[in-house]
Amino acid sequence: MNPSFLRHITPIVLTFNEAPNIARALGKLSWAHEIVVVDSGSTDGTLDILQRHAQVRTVHRAFDSHAAQWNFALTQTGINTDWVLAMDADYVLTDDLVAELSQLDPSPETLGYRMRFRYCIAGQPLRATLYPPVTTLFRRSRGRYLQDGHTQRLALAGQVLALQAPALHDDRKPLQRWLWAQNRYAALECDVLLSKPWRQLRLQDRLRSLIVITPWLVPLYCLTVGRGALDGWPGLYYALQRGVAEAVLSLRLLEARMNPNEIPR
Repeated sequence: MNPSFLRHITPIVLTFNEAPNIARALGKLSWAHEIVVVDSGSTDGTLDILQRHAQVRTVHRAFDSHAAQWNFALTQTGINTDWVLAMDADYVLTDDLVAELSQLDPSPETLGYRMRFRYCIAGQPLRATLYPPVTTLFRRSRGRYLQDGHTQRLALAGQVLALQAPALHDDRKPLQRWLWAQNRYAALECDVLLSKPWRQLRLQDRLRSLIVITPWLVPLYCLTVGRGALDGWPGLYYALQRGVAEAVLSLRLLEARMNPNEIPR
């Protein structure tokens, strides 16, 4: 076992107006010798918070896509570890997860580790959500990001193992910011759904393409199968969030069908 594996990891964080989140994320990275932050023009106090952390090295890049932003981060000179921990600013490591990371002893065949999450609303972890596990810890020289709809997908041609302890996904930005982001995400997802043949779509994307199903089905699933009804107001909030996100995408798809010669943005 390798009790000091943490010294082989450099966390990388992307930021844009993350003042409600970034301090909590950095607070669980105190073990890191250096933290590389790629900021895309924050104006809300994020940069002031970053300056208070001696380990943080901030670089700036105008945002064009998530994949390009992450690939830029991976090529930063000065990162002297083989492993990187790619984090959104609303990821918060748990103490159990940090302990697990410290004990990792990867074989040469292992290229990455997949992290699961407990999704939080207003700081309260929910019983179950739709947020998938993400490969966040990987060998920097072997990873490259590809754009996949509104988000990015890490390409790793090798063994990826699952971490046992969870991280928290705890976004506390205001609702107005969330709605703004969903409109942008829906435009990108709409482009993907319209550009692929039906047979190439995943089941969930086929349901989305039908327009009328997922805005109702997704929140019902969250409240019942996902047990969100047992989480009280935060569970209802999350279910309604997911329903709104699906409804915005449905509106984008309808807009594209009514105006086929215009690219939705």
